[in-house]
Amino acid sequence: MDRDNNNNIPRFDWDLSFSAVVSSPSAGTDAIGAIEFDPSGEILATGGIARKIRLYHLNSMLGNDDHVERCICTPAKLSSLKWRPDSSGRVIGSGDYDGVVTEYDVERGVPVFERDEHGGRKIWSVDYTIHDGSVLGASGSDDGTVQMWDPRNGGLEETVRPGGGTAGAICSVEFDPFGGNSLAVGCADRNAYVYDIRRLVDPMFVLDGHTKTVTYARFMDQHTIVTGSTDGSVKLWDIANGQRVVRTCRGHVNSRNFVGLSVWRRGGLVVSGSENNEVFVYDKRWGEPVWVRGLGGQTDRFGSDRRFVSSVCWRQSDEDWCTLVAGGSDGVLEIFSGIRN
Repeated sequence: MDRDNNNNIPRFDWDLSFSAVVSSPSAGTDAIGAIEFDPSGEILATGGIARKIRLYHLNSMLGNDDHVERCICTPAKLSSLKWRPDSSGRVIGSGDYDGVVTEYDVERGVPVFERDEHGGRKIWSVDYTIHDGSVLGASGSDDGTVQMWDPRNGGLEETVRPGGGTAGAICSVEFDPFGGNSLAVGCADRNAYVYDIRRLVDPMFVLDGHTKTVTYARFMDQHTIVTGSTDGSVKLWDIANGQRVVRTCRGHVNSRNFVGLSVWRRGGLVVSGSENNEVFVYDKRWGEPVWVRGLGGQTDRFGSDRRFVSSVCWRQSDEDWCTLVAGGSDGVLEIFSGIRN
């Protein structure tokens, strides 16, 4: 059990409380697989198995106006969304179950770029960065590859096969959001890999410590990577000093599903979904959750409750005000807001 040397009791420095709920617009199954704020932090995008990208204005949601601002129909179920960093919130990229990356103009609601290079195998994760003045995209797929490309010309820049091609499905890709040259990759072989995008032949580090699939790999800062796994743990790794585990966080339930993982870098907080339909917030200083909240909603038509939290996202824009959004396997969104104590 992890404890702070100066205080034996993990504490939560934020007064976080429920703000709003947005019910699923669909009558059928509508599990949310991705939640992403645009660069301004004002527009929220969701995607999932309903084959739709839904766009909401945060202020409208907090004002209990739950209507969808825009809705873009997609040809396949969605697993990942990411705003393109050079588009000022005008273009969002998606990865789908058919192995296609598609970018959409959100104002017009039409596709403006498409690439199908994963052989029809499901894409689990998409991300972007700006490198040497150009945008680079990356996608990770069930085909065991990470592919990098320049969206301006659609050309394939690099294909990476973690573990020499034996890592299995690529569940997560994330570029260093602080402008560095690193790319973190989470894989089904229980490892996370960190690459230098200038030299992708071999990984700089292999983070070996989980006992099941690494579903998420996120940067807390330039020296700390957070990984989530279906072994039911979240780990913080110090990649600057021997790639050692500095914290293992437990409390949430995760043995088979993608439950979401998001890092609020300014606040030093990690949020994970859970298969018991609860949201768990961890402080990077401790291994125990500092805040736990169950999502509402209704049981299914058979009277059972098999719902779980399927996606989570922190708003990155503020320092003294935090906003957390959680989506469920039933398609319901819940928003939590808080101020520093």
